[in-house]
Amino acid sequence: MGFVEKLRGELVDVVEWMDESRNTLVWRFPRYHNQLKNGARLVVRPGQSAVFVDQGRVADTFGPGTYELTTKNLPLLSTLRGWKHGFESPFKAEIYFVATRQVTELKWGTPNPVLLRDPELGPLRVRAFGTYTLRATKPEALLAELVGTDGSFQADEIDLLLRSIIATEFAALVSTAEIAVIDLASKYTALSEDLRRRVLARVDEEYGLDIPQLYIVNVSVPEPVERAFDARSSMGVLGDMNRYQQYQLGSAIPAAAANPAGGLAAAGVGLGMGMAYVGGMAGAGAPGTSASRAPLPLIPPTPESDPAAWHVAAGGRTAGPFNVAQVGEAVAAGQITLESLVWSPGMTAWTPLAQVPRLAVLFTPPPPPPVG
Repeated sequence: MGFVEKLRGELVDVVEWMDESRNTLVWRFPRYHNQLKNGARLVVRPGQSAVFVDQGRVADTFGPGTYELTTKNLPLLSTLRGWKHGFESPFKAEIYFVATRQVTELKWGTPNPVLLRDPELGPLRVRAFGTYTLRATKPEALLAELVGTDGSFQADEIDLLLRSIIATEFAALVSTAEIAVIDLASKYTALSEDLRRRVLARVDEEYGLDIPQLYIVNVSVPEPVERAFDARSSMGVLGDMNRYQQYQLGSAIPAAAANPAGGLAAAGVGLGMGMAYVGGMAGAGAPGTSASRAPLPLIPPTPESDPAAWHVAAGGRTAGPFNVAQVGEAVAAGQITLESLVWSPGMTAWTPLAQVPRLAVLFTPPPPPPVG
């Protein structure tokens, strides 16, 4: 150090800390050989605490305010040093500023899934994340246990430790709570407070830290479980599956009518799926059907190509109307037989398909091609 700097060290000091990081917990005031002028002015701002350390021992602690550093204001340090009537200038001591305000925007999460016992579904693995705030309440404990001789101690340096403690306590909390997964969101507030108290009990006395706020933001289950929940909810919302089937097929009518080229093939596929549905619902033993035969979807005929409207009965259920081309698709797929009952406007009763010439021709092989 140069002569000018050393001379300045002998002048009256203003000891203060201007924290602009918002993330620093402890900062050591830098002085040449830790020399402080007798009568130096100490400025401790709101949200700060100043701790004097002499040869590794905490001497005096100052809260917010402005102080003149004299024997009168440094009683413990004066006792340790043996100063009865004042001390020579300069004197040596380390000064640490500790942030007692809240450090915010800290995040936590479970690095691995945690086992939760759902009362209905049994064991489930869940993940969680949230936020918390940190504040130093016992500067002496913080200096002794964490800071040591570090000149600047950031909240990030203890973040890993705190996140591990929070994750451990969260696992212990949810494993014994026996709360259903679907009810977790409604209990985030109560669970967050329980978790905060658990974590505080571990960091208060040992590290001199307070956790003023801790929040559980989200608890999530694995993706396959989410899909199962979605499917279960959808089934509960839909209720009557028959009416939902009719609604879906009816919604497809405009798209099929707008695409004449592909609409016919799509209608045939839909007819086969519909027959499979009716057959599965009706069961075995129905006239002209089997357990694997299927209901016909509500796909109307295309009036321009075939004005006739045909309905088909299978296992006590009816479906239609269909045009002849759609019925032909179902015949080709083996979904309709000659014994299947059909009806069209103008007919007096349901009639076997074999007795309806307009449809029976679908089972007649075409004539052979001309010779030559």
